[in-house]
Amino acid sequence: MTADTTLDLLDNDPVFHLKGGMLTMTVVELARLSHDHFARQLAEKVEQAPNFFVDTPVVIALDKLSDKIDAAGLKTLLATCRQHGLQPVALRGGEDFRPLAQSAGMVLVPAGRQREKVIETPAPAPKPAPAVEAPQPVLGGGKLITEPVRSGQQVYARGGDLVVMAPVSAGAELLADGHIHVYGPLRGRALAGVQGNAEARIFCQNLEAELVSIAGQYKVAEDLRKEQHWKQAVHITLAGDSLKITSL
Repeated sequence: MTADTTLDLLDNDPVFHLKGGMLTMTVVELARLSHDHFARQLAEKVEQAPNFFVDTPVVIALDKLSDKIDAAGLKTLLATCRQHGLQPVALRGGEDFRPLAQSAGMVLVPAGRQREKVIETPAPAPKPAPAVEAPQPVLGGGKLITEPVRSGQQVYARGGDLVVMAPVSAGAELLADGHIHVYGPLRGRALAGVQGNAEARIFCQNLEAELVSIAGQYKVAEDLRKEQHWKQAVHITLAGDSLKITSL
């Protein structure tokens, strides 16, 4: 083989591959434009799970925004997100938002029809608060949930463990400073040790989760489906910087 032949082979050898895939992406869906309220409410949300939101890629959804937003307003919004560890990568909305996206060096993605896991912020106007958690007694600093946790609900066991005696639907979110136990199918998100407790663990009878996380280290559904323990009873621990999944 001559040197020229070797060079020709190297030239034809692909240096990259285009592959399709589905990535879990957090969506920040704006209902109205209020920079002060946005900064305060985002800080409260991130405080619940500070490690999880570090360098988290997000899409800023403008398709349901009731107010107009200009380039200066978007710049302030993006700066607030980055200040709290979020990394905006795209805007979501109609074609009229394309110049705005281009002004910020971002891409514009159309609104999808799929169900999304959105970081909800409290409603600004005073009104009766909807029930977001099933009734639960307190167990020594933890929480016991006896009813199904449905899509859009969030349950946080501050300072203790979270025990769920019912199914957890897709789109629901469980957070605990300690361990998480789910005695039923886990189809939503489960974040244990959200204040940095690396000894926290996750137990569930049927692993179908969208995301599991311990002390900020996480795996999403795309990774979990590759595990041999998918749809089985599992015990999840943190080993170094990665999650270890074993059978119960």
